[in-house]
Amino acid sequence: MNQLPLYEKIGYATGDAAANLVWRGALAYLAVFYTDTFGITASAAALLFLVVRLSDGITDIVMGMIADRTHTRWGKFRPWILFSTPFLALMMVLCFTTPDLSESGKLIYAYATYIGLTLAYTMNNVPYSALMGVMTTSHSQRTSLSGFRFAGAFAGGLLVMGFLPDLVAYFGQGDDAKGYQTTMYVFAGLLIALMIITFVSTTERVAVKQESNQPLSGELKDLVKSLPFIILPLLAITLFFYYRDLVSGIFFLIIMALMTFFIKKLLNSDTSKLSTTQRDIVDLLTNKPWLVLLGIGFLTMMFNGIKYGVIAYYFKYIVGSELLAGQYFIALLVVSILGALATSSLAKRFGKQQLFIFSLIASGLFTASFYWISGDNLIIVFTLGCIAEFFAAMMPTLFFTMLGDSADYSEWKNNRRATGLIYSAGTFVQKAGGGFAGALVLIVLASFGYDGMDKASIEGSIPGMYLLMSFIPAVFAFVGAMLMIIYPLNSKFMNEISDELKLRHAS
Repeated sequence: MNQLPLYEKIGYATGDAAANLVWRGALAYLAVFYTDTFGITASAAALLFLVVRLSDGITDIVMGMIADRTHTRWGKFRPWILFSTPFLALMMVLCFTTPDLSESGKLIYAYATYIGLTLAYTMNNVPYSALMGVMTTSHSQRTSLSGFRFAGAFAGGLLVMGFLPDLVAYFGQGDDAKGYQTTMYVFAGLLIALMIITFVSTTERVAVKQESNQPLSGELKDLVKSLPFIILPLLAITLFFYYRDLVSGIFFLIIMALMTFFIKKLLNSDTSKLSTTQRDIVDLLTNKPWLVLLGIGFLTMMFNGIKYGVIAYYFKYIVGSELLAGQYFIALLVVSILGALATSSLAKRFGKQQLFIFSLIASGLFTASFYWISGDNLIIVFTLGCIAEFFAAMMPTLFFTMLGDSADYSEWKNNRRATGLIYSAGTFVQKAGGGFAGALVLIVLASFGYDGMDKASIEGSIPGMYLLMSFIPAVFAFVGAMLMIIYPLNSKFMNEISDELKLRHAS
């Protein structure tokens, strides 16, 4: 069965609506919550975003491996969605709770709760994303499913970003700390209900054969041996991004050179002597569509993450109305739903690659134009923001359906498929991009002297806010458009791959 029923597409979409009660909320408001309500400095919060979010690289890969090797009567991925949900709801509440602690105590609490939130999100969202790859064998149906998914995602984000300031004001009555926590209780209850709908309404149809008889414990040991090759590059990138000095730059270059050497050595190894985990890694490193998509996922998340991360500051200090930020988010997310739903039909007409390139360029141009717009000209601010967001909404929609295409390509090329691992890498680069985006917003603000607890510092940081709303995110969109030019899977090639895989599965 290739044609998915409407109820199943909607049911799948509710899962990302639930996830985005966390994802969009944390992305849009956690930075300003940390600096203006919890009392953490912008530079300390920037390092927090980098360290915690980049650590997801390890947990995402582990979760992808575990999900690929899960076998239950409910399937590989659906059980993880169900059983991780209560943990995710709890950590969302704790992350926006403000215990009375010292400055160092606040940092420790923030690290602990944010790590818990990202871990719970990994347990939930890596299997959720991979589920798309086993619900249907049709790449066109995956594009449609991805459109529904991100319509749901933007609807969930609309609740958080559109109404959170008003709910905080309503529940807090002047006490933002109390308002944030009570609001998160409401969102946590809704998250649980929506995730249950996803679990009940979806079905895993694509059977994936087990490639190895090695137990998971053995393959995790293989992964542990490889951890230095994951941790060291992440550490080098983080240090260089945060400190931007000669020492961190030299360390970054040395680590990258060593990584290049060991990757070449692995690729030239006799595959018959490699473990299943190592063969999975080789398959991924020789999967050109997947490698291109990793770069695209990071760049688009930087683009969208910076835009969303600075909105709360922009409306609070440039427009002069913090509550207007909620209305702006509502406008963006309504347009986002339309953009996500339009993606499938536009991709059929123009092709995924061409549509992706156009959306990156168009959204980047409209975003860059914010540099010349006065904050008090609300009509133009809302108009430009909505046009840019219509095209930006197509980016994650296309990205995740194209990850499914890269999984098909891997199976077609290598006769092996690691859907969970492929999607876990996709969610990781998005999280990494989100972490870098949130950190970059805070680093730029800190470089302009911003201190959320000192109102005298605000005026000097206004130019930084303008750059973060315009040219800084636009650069990432334009670089992404150039990278997408070399993506090798066009519609004709994908149809050939799908037809051949159907014959293989039938036999």
